[in-house]
Amino acid sequence: MEARVGVSGRGGGVVEGGARKFLQQPQQHHLQQNHHYNTQQQQQQPQPQPQIGTVPQLLAGGIAGAFSKTCTAPLARLTILFQVQGMHSDIAVLTKPSICREALRIVNEEGFRAFWKGNLVTIAHRLPYSSVNFYAYERYKSILKSIPGLDGKGRNAGADIFVHFVGGGLAGITAAAATYPLDLVRTRLAAQRNTIYYQGICHSLRTICRDEGFFGLYKGLGATLLGVGPSIAISFSVYEALRSYWQVQRPDDPTIAVSLACGSLSGIASSSATFPLDLVRRRKQLEGAGGRARVYNTGIMGIFKHIIRTEGLRGLYRGIMPEYYKVVPSVGIVFMTYETLKKLLSQGPFDS
Repeated sequence: MEARVGVSGRGGGVVEGGARKFLQQPQQHHLQQNHHYNTQQQQQQPQPQPQIGTVPQLLAGGIAGAFSKTCTAPLARLTILFQVQGMHSDIAVLTKPSICREALRIVNEEGFRAFWKGNLVTIAHRLPYSSVNFYAYERYKSILKSIPGLDGKGRNAGADIFVHFVGGGLAGITAAAATYPLDLVRTRLAAQRNTIYYQGICHSLRTICRDEGFFGLYKGLGATLLGVGPSIAISFSVYEALRSYWQVQRPDDPTIAVSLACGSLSGIASSSATFPLDLVRRRKQLEGAGGRARVYNTGIMGIFKHIIRTEGLRGLYRGIMPEYYKVVPSVGIVFMTYETLKKLLSQGPFDS
């Protein structure tokens, strides 16, 4: 789900999806994993990780997220186009989704640059999204740690996980709500084909407010917020389970490889479980777009029932394949970009 939120942890930056996990590895985990090597090579000093402050951490996380989104934008747009098929089309004439066929159609009818429709909004969305998420996470974590039993004094691993999990979920909801209009604009720009109704960010915001009122900017927010909790829960749980199992079976594997693999698999698991809700969110975002008639006059459950009745259960997963294809490169690009920027910024004027 696009609204999946990156959580700033004790040892990393602010990213999204499966990538957030290995950019926030607890320092204790690294010490435990390196203990095997340190006992054999006590004379060898490990190279310290570059430490950076809040501002460069936000900057690195925002740039890494934006760069990753730009690299995977073609797949993201294909996902959106497939998700909204069936809203205004005759279900009987819908063809089976084909990534190659749709990609060729985009190139032939709209041009190669059309793969990046709405990507500027995504980039504009990244930094405020990450900033709000980072700040909110720190605030929620402080509030939760003020509760007796969650302050960490008793070295309770369960309490620490609870603080991280609940704080991350609340921060995700806060960041998603605060920056939601940009997410809606991005969907409408990306869903346009040959007929262009929305022309850029500012024009889209003005047009939506004029045609649908101010609250038109928040269509689909309910489905978005409902998806944040399950997305984080599944991604977090799958990641931790896979990482623990991997470390038991292959303790000598590099941390980067383990993190990348577990982050990718947790992202796939999370996408699989929450994709139907994401599809409903996209369709809610496009309700009334471009002056077109409303298709769904019910709530979230009514939309689910309508899709199942008209398109079958497979209709809830329309566009899942390009979503899968972008998970691994997205996680890898975010990780590599973030680590590179962290090293550069640690040597610059922002280092702490």
